[in-house]
Amino acid sequence: MTDPVPVSPRAYNIEYAIRDVVVPAIKLESQGKEIIRLNIGDPLAYDGLPTPIHMIEAFKNALDRQDNGYGPSYGLPGLRSVIASSESNKGWNCSFDDVYVTHGVTEALQIIFAAFLQEGDIVLAPGPHYPPYLAYPQMYGGKTVEYRLNSADGWKIDLEDIKKKMNDKVRLLVLINPNNPTGNVATKEEIDSLIEIADEWPYCTIIADEIYDGLDFSGRLCSVASRSDKTPVIVLNGVSKVYFAPGWRVGYMALHDPCKKLELVRDGMERLLRSRLCASTPAQHGFMAGLTGDSKWLESHRRIVKERLDYCIGRISEIDGLECEPPGAAFYLFVKITKPQLSLDDKQFVLDLLHEKNVLVVHGSGFSSEFGHGHFRMVCLPTIEILCEAFDRISDFLM
Repeated sequence: MTDPVPVSPRAYNIEYAIRDVVVPAIKLESQGKEIIRLNIGDPLAYDGLPTPIHMIEAFKNALDRQDNGYGPSYGLPGLRSVIASSESNKGWNCSFDDVYVTHGVTEALQIIFAAFLQEGDIVLAPGPHYPPYLAYPQMYGGKTVEYRLNSADGWKIDLEDIKKKMNDKVRLLVLINPNNPTGNVATKEEIDSLIEIADEWPYCTIIADEIYDGLDFSGRLCSVASRSDKTPVIVLNGVSKVYFAPGWRVGYMALHDPCKKLELVRDGMERLLRSRLCASTPAQHGFMAGLTGDSKWLESHRRIVKERLDYCIGRISEIDGLECEPPGAAFYLFVKITKPQLSLDDKQFVLDLLHEKNVLVVHGSGFSSEFGHGHFRMVCLPTIEILCEAFDRISDFLM
């Protein structure tokens, strides 16, 4: 037998905890086990939260009229215009030319990292965070350094930790707001303080990942771009979460560049966008309908999500061995394992829960080995009936 073809370190080192834990779950399912999956934030996997009909009709209509060829590399003009209008309504001057449509926020991140990062550059991201912020920078010569979200204080931003870790190699300072996985929503004061720190570093740009903005229950959410008058901000958003269409894979980045610092980087991003052709044309039509159509449907979806979140918080409060900070937004809970013997290895906790009780969650260290350790993330999107069964099993597991 010949030696196997070697794999590149950039691929071998990639981890995506949210889907990696599915591998053992699939094996159990192949043995006839019924797994309650609480691992992935896909609203379409659960009852009562469908993609709005008018968006689906717009997608279908594009297909019916054969509008499914290659589109402009930066996005359909109509969609870019309505995104610019939507962002401008959040308090900053966003123009058509500031908007670039991508294959979801994930591709936007890859393009940003490819355009910004050189060998040794740093992405300063919150811990805990969405896994690609740790996985992708190393593919482009950079590395991720985490700043702390304080679990003892509602997952607030540790501004002093950011100050200690800022230097001239930090090219990108990330704020995921609302946060995935914790659900925390930063206050205006926290955002202003973070921007003030970034203002001291001329080559630093802020990434404002606001993909969950329409699922804010705190009432304190504000646009990061609207608060900055010096440091560039790249806003990330898309159709997946708030418009309940994750499989469409359409997102966008909108550049707020008040001092015109990003001309070279913008050119690099545009070259990358042209080289990969375009995002899905019919899906862009569907997203456009979501942005321009009646949004009354969202209140019903929000109400369902909040009811399920509140139910989960109530159940957790009754289980010895678990604690959870109530989230201000999104549809996740980042649950603390308070039994010391179980919290030492949160990944093993997740695997044991899966094998013994057939409930699938994600280990907290998959979102940050330092700041997520001793926790697990669960999705609160299933029906109350399914959530009830899941918590009964979790409770039995911890007894």
